[in-house]
Amino acid sequence: MSVRDRRGWRGMWRGVLVGAVLWPSFVLAEPCARPADKDAFDVAALKSRLMITALTCDAREKYNDFVTRYRGELLSQDKILDAYFARAYGRTARKQHDDYTTSLANTLSEQGLKQGTGFCEQNLGTFTKVMALPANTTLPQFAAGLAIAQPISLTLCPAAPAGKTKAKTRAATKNTQANATP
Repeated sequence: MSVRDRRGWRGMWRGVLVGAVLWPSFVLAEPCARPADKDAFDVAALKSRLMITALTCDAREKYNDFVTRYRGELLSQDKILDAYFARAYGRTARKQHDDYTTSLANTLSEQGLKQGTGFCEQNLGTFTKVMALPANTTLPQFAAGLAIAQPISLTLCPAAPAGKTKAKTRAATKNTQANATP
């Protein structure tokens, strides 16, 4: 092997090592969760808990009433989850969303098994509470108050500086440019 070949190997290994160090940060990086994303995850957890309660405690009619009453809100929150998974996973978003839903149901089912015979007693009242929500209480607020276990950890996005949005910044730039030209 010539000296030139050895330098080539050394350079190649250096590239492999740098790639190996940097690669996990690109692969594992997920977008932060916006407040609306967090709300959607909370609502998904509530919906899943109520579904498991309905199936376990023979309360299917109560679950159907819940879904009927909050259909619009549930669909809206699910679209927000779709958008989060699209940002986080691109082409595999649907699979990741489905995996999350399955994992959430499994997590909540395991909790139910740990509660044993008291599960129905502890959870059936949630139907009554959610159906009696006052008009000024949103479904995400109610769900967040229950602190339902999630199979994932969300990192919340840092708050944007007050009054600074991309649209406002673009508008200010256009106004400045328009005023600068004679």
